[in-house]
Amino acid sequence: MDNRNLLLAVVLSGLLILGWDLGMRFFYPEASLTAPMDAAEPAAQTSAAGAPDTVKVASDLGSDAKPAQKVDLAAALASPDRVAIDTPRIAGSINLVGARIDDIVLKDYRQTVAKDSGPVRLFAPESTPDQYFAEFGFVTGGARQPSNARWQADGAKLTPETPVTLTRTDASGITYTIRFTVDQDYMITAEQSATNSGTNAAIIQPFALIKRTDKNATPDQFIAHSGPVGVFGGTLWDPHSYKEMAEIGRETPEGAPSWLGFTDQYWLTALVPAKGKADNAGFRSLGNDLFRSDLIYAASTVPVGGSISQKTGLYAGAKESQILDKYEDSGITYFGKAISWGWFEIFEKPFLWLLRILNGLVGNFGVAIILLTVIIRGLMFPIAQKQFASMAAMKALQPKMKSIQERFKDDKQRQQQEIMKLYKDEKVNPLAGCLPLVIQIPIFFALYKVLVLAIEMRHEPFVFWIKDLSAPDPAHVLNLFGMLPYDVPGFLAIGPLAILLGITMWLTFKLNPSAMDPVQQQMFSIMPWILMFVMAPFAAGLLLYWVTSNLLTLAQQSYLYSRHPQLKAASAAADKAAKG
Repeated sequence: MDNRNLLLAVVLSGLLILGWDLGMRFFYPEASLTAPMDAAEPAAQTSAAGAPDTVKVASDLGSDAKPAQKVDLAAALASPDRVAIDTPRIAGSINLVGARIDDIVLKDYRQTVAKDSGPVRLFAPESTPDQYFAEFGFVTGGARQPSNARWQADGAKLTPETPVTLTRTDASGITYTIRFTVDQDYMITAEQSATNSGTNAAIIQPFALIKRTDKNATPDQFIAHSGPVGVFGGTLWDPHSYKEMAEIGRETPEGAPSWLGFTDQYWLTALVPAKGKADNAGFRSLGNDLFRSDLIYAASTVPVGGSISQKTGLYAGAKESQILDKYEDSGITYFGKAISWGWFEIFEKPFLWLLRILNGLVGNFGVAIILLTVIIRGLMFPIAQKQFASMAAMKALQPKMKSIQERFKDDKQRQQQEIMKLYKDEKVNPLAGCLPLVIQIPIFFALYKVLVLAIEMRHEPFVFWIKDLSAPDPAHVLNLFGMLPYDVPGFLAIGPLAILLGITMWLTFKLNPSAMDPVQQQMFSIMPWILMFVMAPFAAGLLLYWVTSNLLTLAQQSYLYSRHPQLKAASAAADKAAKG
C-alpha cells in the first residue's frame, strides 16, 4: 500500500486534535431595569369614568439604559434595604429597592468540590460581575414604575411559614403591593396587586422579568441547551444560544406562555404566569452580554376605589428531574423538559431512575455508572448475539459470493440477481447485521446523555484521584500526575481514563469481525488514539462509562468468537493477508 495515504491520515489526525482544542476554547471559554420605558403603543381606553380617552399600554418594557458600573457583591448584599429568604433549599434576600429578588444561593450545592467553597450562587445584584435577578413591577398609564423606588416590608424574613408583603404608594394615590410566598423547594410566588385610591381611573399592567449576564453561563451544547428557554402554545421553545440571541436582538415566540426563563446545564430560572393572563412574553438582548426575559400582563382599567391582582411563579433552583416533574404534575406544562431530554426521553428517564437506585444501593456514583452500563449491555446482549450470528453467516457465504462475482463480472445485473438468490437459498439476511446496531444506537446515546444531564453526578467522587465525576480527569500524564509544577496544555491533558479509553477502543477495533481494506484498517488503528485526545476534556463519568462499555464489548466479542469460530478464523486470515 502507498504510505502517502497513511501519512495523510496522520497529518489530518494531528490537525483534528489541534483544531478540536482551539475550537473548544473559542466556543466554550471558561466561565468565570433602571430606566423609563422607551417603547409603548397607544390604545383607546374609555370604559371607566374619569379615565383619559387615550392612554399608552405597554407592549414592551424597552431596553435598559442605565450606564455601565461596577458594584461589589459584598457591599450590595450589606445594604439594610433587604428582607432575608430562608428555606430548606435556598437562602438569600429580597432587595426593597426595586422589589427585586437578586440574592439566591442553593444550600444543597457547593461551588466546587472543596467543602469550604460555599453554596452555588444563582442570583446576584445588578452591576455585580455575575448579575442575575428577577424583578416584579407595574406599568401605569403606559409608564413603567421606577425601578429604584423603595418598598416597605411587613416582615424581616421570607420562609415557607412566613410570607412577606411589600408595599408602596405613588404620587397619584395608587397603592401597589407584592406578596411573596415560597415553598419547600425552589418556587417563589409573587402576588402583585394595585388599589386605586386616587381621583381618576388608571390603566395598570403588572410585569415580571429575569435579567442576567451570560458571562457565567454554561456552554450551549448539542445535548445540553444553555440559554433562553420556555414553553409557548404547548410546545418547548429553546432554539437559540446566547450568541444567537445577541445577533437576533429580540424574540417573541408564538403562543401563550406556560413558562419562560434561562437554563444552564444544572440550573434553571423561570417565570410561570397565571393561565391565560399574559399579554406579551419574550426575550431580549440588552447588549454588553446582558439578556432579559419579559412577562407583561394585559392592561386593566382600574376605577377609583377598584383593584387588580395577578400571581406569577418564579422558579430559581437546580434542575432536579423529580422536582421539575412534581411541578409539571401540578399544572406547569412541560416543566420537566427544562432538562434537555430530547428525542430519547423514553429511555433517559428510566436510566436516570435506575442510576439513582444503584447509587442508593452502593453509595458511589462511579460504581453506579459501571453497574448501569453492565445492566444495559446485558439487556442488549441478545441483539449483539444475533448481529454476530448474521456476520458469521455472511462470512460463510464469502467464497460463493466471490465465485458469482467472478462468473458474472461483466454482467452486474445478473451478478446482483445471483447474489440475491444465494441469500434466499441460504436463508441469510444481509441487513440482519446492521439492524441490531441501529436499535442499540438510541439506547447507548440516551445513556450517554443521562450522564451529561444528571445533576446527581455533579461533584460526586469515584476513587482515588477522581473527586468529581462531572469534571475532566484531573490527573495528567505529562506532568507526572501533578508531581511536576506546571499545567498541561488542553489538548495534551491526557489522564489515565483517557488512556484506558484509547487502549480499550483499539482492542475492540482489533477484534471487529467486519472485513476492512488496508486503508480502513490503518484508519481504524489511528482512530482510537485520536478519540483519546478528543474525549480527554470530557467529564470523568463519561469516560468511565465508555471504558466500561469497551471492556464489556471486548468480553462480549471474545465470547461470541468462541461461539462462531469461522468469524475468528476469517478475521485472522484477513489480518495475515493484510500483513503479507
